[in-house]
Amino acid sequence: MSGFKPIEPAIKAEIIKKVRDEGMRVTDVALDYNVSTKTIYRWLRDGVVNSNTSLVLQVNRLKKENEQLYKLLGRATAEMQRSKR
Repeated sequence: MSGFKPIEPAIKAEIIKKVRDEGMRVTDVALDYNVSTKTIYRWLRDGVVNSNTSLVLQVNRLKKENEQLYKLLGRATAEMQRSKR
């Protein structure tokens, strides 16, 4: 008989939230919930690969948004410099 015990979805979500959103270390959360670090890392990886909003797409969107903001900031700075002259 294996030592596998199913983890309730609510507990799994709580563990993932603590690591992703609250910045807790995987090793600390694993000890707190008596879950292996391998399992938590697999959940995190699966969430990136299988989630509806892929984190890769979200990061790319944010990078593009940052570029647009820097361009706007640069344009505003240049206009302020011109108006001072």
